[in-house]
Amino acid sequence: MDSHLNNGLKVGLLASNPDLYSNKRIIEAARQRGHQIDFFNIKQCYMKLDAVCPEVHYRGGKVLKDLDAVITRIRPSLTFYGCALTRQFESMGVFTFNSSDAIAQSRDKLYSLQLMLKSGIDIPTTGFANSPIDTTDLIEMVGGAPLIVKLLEGTQGRGVVLAETRKASESVINAFKSLKANLLVQEFIKEADGKDLRCFVIDGKVVASIQRTAAPGEFRANIHQGGSASIVKITPEERRLAILAAKTLGLKVAGVDIIRSRNGPLLLEVNSSPGLEGIESATGKDIASMMVVSIEKKLGWRIR
Repeated sequence: MDSHLNNGLKVGLLASNPDLYSNKRIIEAARQRGHQIDFFNIKQCYMKLDAVCPEVHYRGGKVLKDLDAVITRIRPSLTFYGCALTRQFESMGVFTFNSSDAIAQSRDKLYSLQLMLKSGIDIPTTGFANSPIDTTDLIEMVGGAPLIVKLLEGTQGRGVVLAETRKASESVINAFKSLKANLLVQEFIKEADGKDLRCFVIDGKVVASIQRTAAPGEFRANIHQGGSASIVKITPEERRLAILAAKTLGLKVAGVDIIRSRNGPLLLEVNSSPGLEGIESATGKDIASMMVVSIEKKLGWRIR
């Protein structure tokens, strides 16, 4: 990496929307630290699979070469193509932050929950069914109503429904079922009271945490659903859980969502492209720069 000791690194930000707060902040932070960073729209990248000379091209035929690192911010709807692109950069020897394997694992909600349990991480009791004939048993299995029904492909609180009664539970499950949707049924943790914790993990450390509180009349605490964020002091057990969850999925950067139950912290989900706006605004921390510093360390780059 000697050639970069005086010049900055060449970094690509692989994402969808250049105007998103998180993407603007990452670009700003990288430039402030003396790096050259370019935004690449995932949909406008295409690749040449070749044993000798694999390439990624960008709109208009520009060949993306000499990149030291790529920061991956892949939206759920582009997971398949985004991971294929990330894998292509990896085959070209480019450092990716996060890796294609880690993103793919984190996006498969069911698989990631199975991996969590294997690592000894507690989750709310969850049932999974592919068009269940036994809707009644599925509801019983997770402790009855009220319960949460989640679409496997949902994100940012979309595709998540709270069914308050058995009748509502059956209606929601059957409605999703008729759409041929894969769904998770999960116990509703009433004592969490519409709150959850978002722990931001970089390189195996929790660098910031916020408590997200649902908007009045809403049970989802996601900021995208009108929730509000405040600083929170997390317990050593919650810290351990967040670090272990990111490590289990192989994520270098992750937003780990935890819910406080009467039996201790439970893992809700792990986000491989966590948003920066809520957590930076609430904590005043420069998370974007921490992400850039992580890449510098990994690549042995230092300011002279």
